[in-house]
Amino acid sequence: ISAAADAWAHGAAALPKPWQPQKPVLPVEGMRNILITSALPYVNNVPHLGNIIGCVLSADTFARYCRLRNWNTLYVCGTDEYGTATETKAVEEGLTPQEICNKYNAIHADIYRWFDISFDYFGRTTTPHQTRIAQDIFQRLLARGFLLEDTVEQLRCEDCQRFLADRFVEGTCPFCSYEEARGDQCDKCGKLINAVELKNPQCKLCKGVPVVKPTRHLFLDLPKLEEQLEPWLEQSWASGDWTANARYITRSWLRDGLKPRCITRDLKWGTPVPLDGFRDKVFYVWFDAPIGYLSITANYTDQWERWWKNPQQ
Repeated sequence: ISAAADAWAHGAAALPKPWQPQKPVLPVEGMRNILITSALPYVNNVPHLGNIIGCVLSADTFARYCRLRNWNTLYVCGTDEYGTATETKAVEEGLTPQEICNKYNAIHADIYRWFDISFDYFGRTTTPHQTRIAQDIFQRLLARGFLLEDTVEQLRCEDCQRFLADRFVEGTCPFCSYEEARGDQCDKCGKLINAVELKNPQCKLCKGVPVVKPTRHLFLDLPKLEEQLEPWLEQSWASGDWTANARYITRSWLRDGLKPRCITRDLKWGTPVPLDGFRDKVFYVWFDAPIGYLSITANYTDQWERWWKNPQQ
């Protein structure tokens, strides 16, 4: 308050000069260094006001505030481009998944430029850096024994010669009998569905009738991490600014016990799994997409680890 009063009394000339960071923006010793990311928008649609208000605008406002405070600030974002939704959109528009990504990445970037969102860098997840970093994290998990293999039952279309991801299947909901339920959720009753539970399932690509077959997948062994995770969370809850909702959801997961989580999919469009026996699969987008924050920063600067592996600053 006294600094504000002093600035008011002496005028704008007395204000500290605005900080002009080097390009690329890197952490600076002795300064407050701020790394800001927006939730990565998915690439299979045109952004609307709700998307912008929901994640991009709030982060942009905070980035502008940090720069006004003369804090050394890097703000990055980019399009999330792998996964089933991209493949289904490509089928709808008669394009390849890469062409769909190129099309909508350009649309997203143009819209954010029009709104003058102040990204230092707006990238994407379909890059060599994404593949390299995601596969490196995977190899580290594998070497430390945090992955396991298991067999799951999935629908396979013999005509298309492929296992069908949830969104490539439609059928009758086993709960409410809605006839256009997806393989992951019923839009009428809202209940989550395991695709093999659908009645009268149908392949969305060829309209054929799929069959249930076993397939091997890799899982993140989350139960093995519980013992290390709980004390870390207690410390983080005590020292951090977690919302009440975030605390509640996390506690409920721990209370019920963490379960192994599948990290691979029988898809073509995604980061390849670098392990014999699984090279025809890709990483599940929930495992792959958060790594996009790192890889987008790596596409911005080859010194990206100074931001992501630098807790002292």
